[in-house]
Amino acid sequence: MKFSIVPAILTLAFIGCKEEPKKEAISVTYPQTKKIDTVDTYFGVEVKDPYRWLEDDRSEETAEWVKAENEVTFGYLEKIPFREELKQRLSNLWNYEKVGAPFKEGDYTYYYKNDGLQNQYVIYRYKTGEDPNTAEVFLDPNTFKEDGTISLGETSFSKDGSKLAYSISEGGSDWRKVLVMNTENRELIGDTLKDIKFSGLSWKAEEGFYYSSYDKPKGSQLSAKTDQHKVYYHKMGTPQSDDQVIFGATPEQKHRYIGASVTEDNNYLIIRASTSTTGNKLYIKDLTKPNSKFVTILDDTDSDTFILENVGSKLYVVTNRNAPNRKIVTVDAANPTPDNWKDFIPETENVLSPSTGGGNIFANYMVDAVSKVMQYDYDGKLIREIKLPGVGSAGGFGTKKEEKELYYSFTNYVTPGSIYKYDIASGNSELFIKPEIDFNPENYESHQVFFTSKDGTKVPMIITHKKGLKMDGKNPTILYGYGGFNISLTPSFSIANAVWMEQGGIYAVPNLRGGGEYGEKWHNAGTQMKKQNVFDDFIAAAEYLIKNNYTSSDFLAIRGGSNGGLLVGATMTQRPDLMKVALPAVGVLDMLRYHTFTAGAGWAYDYGTAEDSKEMFEYLKGYSPLHNVKEGVAYPATLITTGDHDDRVVPAHSFKFAAELQAKQTGNNPILIRIETDAGHGAGTPVSKTIEQYADIFGFTLFNMGYEDLPEKINKDIKQ
Repeated sequence: MKFSIVPAILTLAFIGCKEEPKKEAISVTYPQTKKIDTVDTYFGVEVKDPYRWLEDDRSEETAEWVKAENEVTFGYLEKIPFREELKQRLSNLWNYEKVGAPFKEGDYTYYYKNDGLQNQYVIYRYKTGEDPNTAEVFLDPNTFKEDGTISLGETSFSKDGSKLAYSISEGGSDWRKVLVMNTENRELIGDTLKDIKFSGLSWKAEEGFYYSSYDKPKGSQLSAKTDQHKVYYHKMGTPQSDDQVIFGATPEQKHRYIGASVTEDNNYLIIRASTSTTGNKLYIKDLTKPNSKFVTILDDTDSDTFILENVGSKLYVVTNRNAPNRKIVTVDAANPTPDNWKDFIPETENVLSPSTGGGNIFANYMVDAVSKVMQYDYDGKLIREIKLPGVGSAGGFGTKKEEKELYYSFTNYVTPGSIYKYDIASGNSELFIKPEIDFNPENYESHQVFFTSKDGTKVPMIITHKKGLKMDGKNPTILYGYGGFNISLTPSFSIANAVWMEQGGIYAVPNLRGGGEYGEKWHNAGTQMKKQNVFDDFIAAAEYLIKNNYTSSDFLAIRGGSNGGLLVGATMTQRPDLMKVALPAVGVLDMLRYHTFTAGAGWAYDYGTAEDSKEMFEYLKGYSPLHNVKEGVAYPATLITTGDHDDRVVPAHSFKFAAELQAKQTGNNPILIRIETDAGHGAGTPVSKTIEQYADIFGFTLFNMGYEDLPEKINKDIKQ
């Protein structure tokens, strides 16, 4: 299949280009993707899956297909005339010092820092009470591998700060190794633990730590199903082969996700056990009593519940049980079941996300996706509402019980993340770290609107752009969404989005149903057989932007990753006329088989599965992006992105979707797939790779909107 792409002359005329654009075409020949007759039968209905062979990530044929597709994609991207300019601007803006909030462990104060373009953040430290300028490098993940593709994951210090357990990810994989360091001399000690996945690390004093993992799967470690999580205890000085299974070994303890944590006083071990990404059971074990048994707090998965804090045997529990927006209750560890719970901070109309520090509880509320923070003591007395630096997202409010001060972060779509120092007793905040970045927030504006979805539901959206931007329907716009798994999209600064807005671009983020912005009711309104609400919300957001002249279908791109990749895939197949560009990243795109890979079965609370019932199968098939690509339809210019080591949403989703689109596309819009090598679902991606990805994504987007030069450059030429 061969076609040419000629940037639209009329489009360029709209934006005032002085010269007629060059009519140089980029010729694209897609690789021939073979079809194999593969058929599944669901409730008597046959479903063809001709590209099933691409699911085999270990086959040479799949590797050859990946290589061929990348050759086509990068051959196209290299011909975009302003790709290198975008990469250079992204690099220049990215190149500023980024420093995280300090935290104390043992005799030292630690913090994360990136000098600018380092692939991974470095951990520094100095002796607490001494001059911070004496800080030294403590752990530099950039030394793990030259190209930055081995990244630092979880970190956990022992009670006295003498040891650090940390995990590393190779090539972006969710499978990790765990190492232990003597923090005084920075030498590694003991075994390197292997084959650990979806795990925290929690110390029991200095003796050892708890972690979680699955049995190593047979077959492909990238795509094979993992569904029985177990908690292990690693005792220092012993090999991993001697690690004891603490929870998850028996059929009645079988869960897909289990997390273990030790309370700050080292008195209790807490276990959260889930079969899906929503809802958990809860158990507690008294570590002060030898051979104590687990005590059940909750034996159902009807709520999301966790232990926030304890004072002696008094537990502070956060739950959305009979409280969709969450509340805090107290109970004694000896009798911790719900019938003994007492309300401590009752549920309000806003979603609660609390933290603790210095003997206080900080209740962070989300009000229309924006932060509001209240400070309480351990008796439930309201101390104050914390005055935040502005309207945006505040986070971090946490430290150890004995500390007198803490640090919190503040950001929004036009404000680079800054760190504030907070005096817990007085309530005084002072700016601690403000990044020195070549971006002036005063030149941009961010405002919230509410639009009406198909069924009449009001949905909020924050729109950000340059001040004084002319609303003539011709502004390049990225509409970004997620809409699932109780995840909330709150305002935060992005270097990449800053570059987009510099070019006169608009960045719009709606808070779709399925997310957590308005609690569990909002989440559930976008799950299973109500999932179409999420797509309807996204479509309505696009229509709002077009109706109000922010942009038009010729200048609109839709973007999302993971569950957001599903959002983009479903929206572009349902309304291909609505946008010019579609950018699905690491997407869940085969809704009939997603649950058969890795930990995918754990997503069934949000999605349901094709095996649940005939109705659920038909509903999933009705919107599954892979199964709704039709012959003879002109789909928008599409750049699918994934990583060859993505073992969360396996790349086969993207591979099969790309093959379907390439085979059935009508018209001149390109369908490309960009497959990053030595990369996973996104976490730990080196800065160098991230910059290249954004240069390609933005370059592809603007080029397919008709630009042959960067919009900002065109505007400067016009003014001159």
